[in-house]
Amino acid sequence: MMGLIDHCRVCNSPNLKPFFDLGSQPLANSLPAGPDEKENYYPLSLSWCADCNLVQLDYTADPKILFDEYVWVTGTSGVAQKYSQTFADELIARVPKEDGYVLEVASNDGTFLFPFIEKGYKVLGVDPAKNIAEMAEKAGAPTLCAFWSEAEAEKLVSERGKAKAIFARNVLPHVANTVDFVKGLARALSDDGTLAIEAHYAKIILEGLHYDSIYHEHLCYFTLKSLEKLLNDSGLFVFDIMASPISGGSMVVYAKKSRGEESALLKSYRDNEEKIGLNSFASWQGFAARSISHRDKLNEMLDEAKKSDPNGLVVGYGASARSSALLNFCGINRSRLPVIADKNPLKQGRYTAGSRIPIEKPEAVMARKPTHVFILAWNFEEEIRNYLEKDFGFKGTYIVPLPNDPRIIKT
Repeated sequence: MMGLIDHCRVCNSPNLKPFFDLGSQPLANSLPAGPDEKENYYPLSLSWCADCNLVQLDYTADPKILFDEYVWVTGTSGVAQKYSQTFADELIARVPKEDGYVLEVASNDGTFLFPFIEKGYKVLGVDPAKNIAEMAEKAGAPTLCAFWSEAEAEKLVSERGKAKAIFARNVLPHVANTVDFVKGLARALSDDGTLAIEAHYAKIILEGLHYDSIYHEHLCYFTLKSLEKLLNDSGLFVFDIMASPISGGSMVVYAKKSRGEESALLKSYRDNEEKIGLNSFASWQGFAARSISHRDKLNEMLDEAKKSDPNGLVVGYGASARSSALLNFCGINRSRLPVIADKNPLKQGRYTAGSRIPIEKPEAVMARKPTHVFILAWNFEEEIRNYLEKDFGFKGTYIVPLPNDPRIIKT
């Protein structure tokens, strides 16, 4: 499954049309331990399938390198912790409490399992990252360390039976063997159970110009149309949909093993995709052109901010995978951005992939008394601004790159 693809990841069509090349880049979460550590670079480009309209990466990196040891921890985000309660309530409303258990595939540190545990549900998480799975176990979320597949689902069903509810959040776009992964979900789901899948919504990516969500972990960029095609081929049928605040805007689809009554909201999503041409090739060609123009505007803004600071200092906040994609595409390195703050202790003391910018504790970065903070993790803008102003008394300007045009916000 590794290397350049020549067939669609969902429908296996050979009719792929390339439209956006972001150059060769290192893996976004492979943060070097030192400024001179060797990095591997891989092609980063997008194609559109003329048959099912899926937008997808042309290159598949080795998933064992990507996910065996992982640095993203869900629980570090206050937004994610709050949303986990809402997510659980919404899924529970569609799955009456009965015998059985709730299964999360790609459960990370267990943040989204804990609300179910608190409500008395039996749960199980499955995650391939050894360090994160151990973290979840210690915190009280039963977690199996494994890569999900149809074979893994068969094994799980033979040992524990089928799950009444399964959810997979922000993982499906990461999966190299997309069809096998979904077949595994179908195999592990009880006949009357409910599956919830959360993924970046390509509509939000297109309209908000989220080119920073394009990196090697994200192999697919789903619209409702392309996601339904994938699920239908494994005997799963969407009956409802919900918007999510995660990753700057995602969708949660709810599916069962049989067709049933569909919500009005689901029908409106389908109609709107058709109306705005979301699944058309021309729309995605326009996205590529706008991304290049945005890169130039952002670099000009950073250069002006650096000139206006007495010490020529602009600092970053949020060494996310998104930030790696943006920094490398825009050619931003230590000359423009000498340091990035991040709360995650797994990232502190490391360097950003490709751009080699040091990552430090927020306390150390804010001690430099910056007047400009570049919010790289812009999808957590409000949370970051509140933190910097309340904990450090920050008074200055924020540079927020996305969504759409970059902007400056004065405190």
